[in-house]
Amino acid sequence: METPNRKLDHLRITLVEDVEAGSTWLEFVMVPHKAVPELNLEKVSTEVEVFGKKLKAPIIVTGMTGGNEHAAKINAVIAEVVEELGLGMGVGSQRAAVEHPELAWTFRIARERAPNALIIANLGAPQLLKGYGIEEIEKVIEMIDADAIAIHLNAAQEAFQPEGDVDYEGLVARLQEIVDKVKKPIIIKETGAGLDYDSVKVLRDIGIKAFDVSGSGGTSWVRVEMYRAREKGDEVLAEVAEWMSSWGIPTAASVMEARAAAPDSLIIASGGIRNGMHAVKSIALGADMVGVALPALKAAYRGKEELKKFLRAMMLSVKIGLFLTGSPSLRYLKGKAVVMGPLKEWAVQRGVYEEWLKARRQKSLSP
Repeated sequence: METPNRKLDHLRITLVEDVEAGSTWLEFVMVPHKAVPELNLEKVSTEVEVFGKKLKAPIIVTGMTGGNEHAAKINAVIAEVVEELGLGMGVGSQRAAVEHPELAWTFRIARERAPNALIIANLGAPQLLKGYGIEEIEKVIEMIDADAIAIHLNAAQEAFQPEGDVDYEGLVARLQEIVDKVKKPIIIKETGAGLDYDSVKVLRDIGIKAFDVSGSGGTSWVRVEMYRAREKGDEVLAEVAEWMSSWGIPTAASVMEARAAAPDSLIIASGGIRNGMHAVKSIALGADMVGVALPALKAAYRGKEELKKFLRAMMLSVKIGLFLTGSPSLRYLKGKAVVMGPLKEWAVQRGVYEEWLKARRQKSLSP
C-alpha cells in the first residue's frame, strides 16, 4: 500500500520536522489604517458565500491529509470545528481511497462530522494523465458529498519525490476535456510553489473559475520530500531538495498574478498564512478567501479546543481588520493593499502590476 504509507510519511514529517521555507512576501503588503472608520464593530460582516455555502468568515482549512487512521482522527477534529464555527475545509488527496476503497472512511468522516460545512474533495493532476477521468472525479466527490473538488498541482514536490509522477505533458488539454463534465466546481490548487499568471490565464480560458494559489513561504513540500529522501538513503536527491526547498512564487506575488490573470474568479490565498494579519493582507491584495494548513494541522493534533481557539482568533482578526479600514464587509477591503519593495518590483517586472490594479478595483467597493 504505497500511497497510504507515503501519506503517513507526509503527516509524520510535517508534524515533527522543520518543513517551512522561503517567504510569503506579505511583509511587503500594508493595509492603511482609517482613524475614523465610521462603523460599529459589532455590525461588520465577515460572511461570504462560496459554492452555495455561506461561511461566517473567508477561512478554510485546506486539504492536507487522509488515507490512514491517524489522518482520519485529524480530519474528524477539523470537521467538527469548521462545522461549529461556520467555516470550510478540504481533505487531502483521495487517491489512496480510489486505489484502496477500504480507506474511504478516513475521508468520509469529514462530511459525517461536518454535515453543513463547505467540504472540498481532492485529487492530483498527474492522476488525470494516468487514466483517471470523470468516473474517479465523481467517485471522490460522492465519497464525501463534496461541494467542490480541488485538482492539485504539485510538480515541484513530485520532482523531488523518489516515486514521484513527473509527467505533466498534456494536462491543459486533459482538463479541457473534463471541465464541463464535472458536476461540481473545480478549484485548481498549487501545493506550496504558487500559481503563476500564465498558468492561471490558460486555465481560466478553458473554464476553470477558482484558484488556490498556495504560494511559497509556508510548508515546502520539496523540503518534506528532502526528509523522505534522506530516510530512504537517496542523499543526492535529498541534497538537491535542500538546495531548492525555497522554490516557488511567494504567496503575495502569486495572489497578484492570479488576480491579474483571472479578475472574475475565486482566488484563495494560501501558503504560509499563519495568523489573522496575513489573512487581512491577503484579502486586501484581492483574494476572496484564505486557506490555512500547517498551523491548523498542528492545532488539530493537539485537540479540538486548540484548533477552535486558533480559528476563532483568525475570524476575529478579519473582523477587526475590516473595522480598522472602514470596511463594512469583505468586498470593501479588497483593493486597499499598498505593495512595496520586492513585491512591487516583481509585479512590475512580471508585467502584471497594471492588470492587478485594474482587477482589484473591479472586485472592490468604496464605502
